[in-house]
Amino acid sequence: MLSALGVSETAEQVYVAMLAQPDLGVEGLAAQLDLTEAQVGEALDDLFALSLVRESFDRPGRLRALEPEIGLQAALARQHEELVRRQQQVAAGQAAVARMLAEHARAAPRPAGDSGVEHLIGMDAVQGRLERFSRDTESEVLTFMPGGAQSASALEAACENDARLLARGVSICTVGQDSIRNHAPTLAYAQFLADHHAEFRTAPMLPPRMIVIDRRSALVPLDPADTRKGALHLTAPGTVAVLLALFEQVWETAVPLGADRTPDRESLTAIERGLLTLLARGLTDEAAAARLAVSPRTARRLMAELMERLGATSRFEAGLKAARSGWLP
Repeated sequence: MLSALGVSETAEQVYVAMLAQPDLGVEGLAAQLDLTEAQVGEALDDLFALSLVRESFDRPGRLRALEPEIGLQAALARQHEELVRRQQQVAAGQAAVARMLAEHARAAPRPAGDSGVEHLIGMDAVQGRLERFSRDTESEVLTFMPGGAQSASALEAACENDARLLARGVSICTVGQDSIRNHAPTLAYAQFLADHHAEFRTAPMLPPRMIVIDRRSALVPLDPADTRKGALHLTAPGTVAVLLALFEQVWETAVPLGADRTPDRESLTAIERGLLTLLARGLTDEAAAARLAVSPRTARRLMAELMERLGATSRFEAGLKAARSGWLP
């Protein structure tokens, strides 16, 4: 069915089996399809080269099949770019994809019900939904990116999805934390967005991670303390309206990437002011550092410098002097 896309019969069998039973490993695929493990391995290599399978976020070392909406359409795009002279074969491949999509749509889980809440369990489910968003989003994506430095795998996946969105003219507005300015890979991702006409701003502290799509739906983590557990896909208009208001409030006070971050009030930077505010509320160095997405060592160093500038011999005295000097809100 998918030979026009350069997919062998064996690779197609493996791909369809992986879509139907994502938990099957090489041994399980070989047993179910009556193939040798070597044949399955070769098929997986071919599927990986065609970007029809990728490494699993939840199970390192294992592969997962991309949904047909993403993987097969990407294969078609490459055929158009690399094999223009094979238009008839590409047309045959499009027909094969249409049949595959129809079959997958009948078997796919239904979206969020009347409650407007859908649970996406695990990083594979979340990444799959983000890949779908990169295809279906019509006009706008709004994102909170807390946590400072991001992992290499997260940045790679974000770049791929965002590139597809930007290529279609979708507007992207992202707020990261000030601390990313000290992490070269994350800063490079932010600069990539800015260079491609997206907007990126930073703030000292952020609410939990959030993505709002076309002002109609949103993704938020199941557990803000461990985003790898999965996400909630929210579609209830009232819930989305609240998240939009929160984003707009943070966006208005965030600083655009590349802007001159002139220290405020007695040469106090945004991170220093945030640190003083959190410590004045009774948070420990470790808790304040986590909120600001900096290391505890950095928080302690900044606090020592602030105490010296304030001429304070204790944190309590530093808090009093900072308040009297108008350094705290």
